[in-house]
Amino acid sequence: MASTLTASPLSRKAGTSWPEAWQRCLAAAPEAFRDDRVLNLWNAGWHADGRALPATSPVDGTPIAGPPRLDRAVARHAVRAALDQHRAWRHVPPAERRARVAATLDALAGHRDLLALLLVWEIGKPWRLARADVDRAIDGVRWYVDGIEPMIAGRAPLDGPVSNIASWNYPMSVLVHALLVQALAGNAVIAKTPTDGGVACLTLACALAAREGLPVTLVSGSGGELSQALVRAPEIGCVSFVGGRDTGAAVATAVADLGKRHVLEQEGLNTWGIWNHSDWDTFTALVPKLFDYGKQRCTAYPRFVVQRDLFDAFLAAYLPAVRALRVGHPLAVEHPDDPFPDLDLGPVINAAKAKELRDQVTEAVDRGAVPLFRGDPAAARFLPGQDTSAYVQPVTLLDPPRSSPLHHAEPFGPVDTIVLVDTEAELLAAMNASNGALVATLSTDDRATFERLAPQIRAFKVGHGRPRSRGDRDELFGGFGASWRGAFVGGELLVRAATARNTQVKRTPKPWYCCPCRRGERPAGRQTHLVRVAEWQTR
Repeated sequence: MASTLTASPLSRKAGTSWPEAWQRCLAAAPEAFRDDRVLNLWNAGWHADGRALPATSPVDGTPIAGPPRLDRAVARHAVRAALDQHRAWRHVPPAERRARVAATLDALAGHRDLLALLLVWEIGKPWRLARADVDRAIDGVRWYVDGIEPMIAGRAPLDGPVSNIASWNYPMSVLVHALLVQALAGNAVIAKTPTDGGVACLTLACALAAREGLPVTLVSGSGGELSQALVRAPEIGCVSFVGGRDTGAAVATAVADLGKRHVLEQEGLNTWGIWNHSDWDTFTALVPKLFDYGKQRCTAYPRFVVQRDLFDAFLAAYLPAVRALRVGHPLAVEHPDDPFPDLDLGPVINAAKAKELRDQVTEAVDRGAVPLFRGDPAAARFLPGQDTSAYVQPVTLLDPPRSSPLHHAEPFGPVDTIVLVDTEAELLAAMNASNGALVATLSTDDRATFERLAPQIRAFKVGHGRPRSRGDRDELFGGFGASWRGAFVGGELLVRAATARNTQVKRTPKPWYCCPCRRGERPAGRQTHLVRVAEWQTR
């Protein structure tokens, strides 16, 4: 008699449950964690203040630690204390700052897997991407530790601490990376934990930094409640913001009114154009990488603008790649001791975001968008009976209606939209659908065509047939339009954004313009413009 084999149900990888991760946090940093909550870090001490909100993991609905939200009065005390720390830290010799930051990096590396596991539970990152987030923070800051001396030559720390407000998607490689570089440059640093996730990971990272004597403040609270302290307070020397345009616009207004130095990175609709292109094998290999972390990142590409004559070839290259995407629970394995699953995406940040995306897709289809692909939930890797409310299967829509948010805004989820065009003018108009973007790509066989069209694409970095990334090392990063305001960063400019020319004559801070164009000095040509931007920000 023939026998049939039935696949065994998946189970959670051994040693990776949330209670086990929490116990490891208690053992690693008992000063920062309690049995039921994390603490706030200010005035060089940990405080059980603020109302701890309930929270659940997007992975499977497991209850996890929520942010302990401070009120406005306590936040003001924290900022004043950070100024006192700043005034002491700015006089610490650079060699000692280097040693303390390097020791912090060693401590982070020692807890690499725990930090990554917290990212899995708190924001739903697949294991491979969670570890990459931790590694990018450590490796990126080591680059600055090794080369900081020429970057701070002739420069001094700011007059007050740097306030950091960042979105939840990259707690380590964006927020912790920024904190450590700012501290290395001689500043005390303040961070607000993102409301949507990452509080335990950031608490552990800041605990390790505080142990090495770095002047770190970590507080939780709503943006509306804490903005007066973290953005408008006169003690703040610089505001660094990463997030959405609505909140970013309010921050931009505040810092502009106050003439306060700032770095404001905001969302934009990053686009990928296809024009007179034939290298489809390369494109097919890139498509899965574009879905990393469910496109929940500032440099994701959710919009493809395709020459109509190439639409059939585009689909032949695109659809097989998107059909092969691996979706599921980031800790689900066949056997408890198996390696972590290699997934392209897990959940989005929470069930409310998942519902928003599904509703937007449904509305767009109802109004005329053509669904070209929808992922099958039955093919995803889930635990038996788990909560899947935060999961969104990949979706691809052709021609979303102009009334849909999917037409002009970044979805921040695994939803691709395609627009067909017939002329170069239509191509450029469609690629510039939002008021500026951080990155864009144009796939075209003719280099001359790329060189002619790229300067007309309103994105800061434009790739030729390849994706562009944020980059934290030796490359400028910024944006155009509403996607970026303030100082450009990357490499030496990241340090210069957190320092000032070392002069004893002038102590009053001046407005921090993003580029000379803000003063009416508009240079001709994209490359000339970027050179002038870099020169302007060395002041």
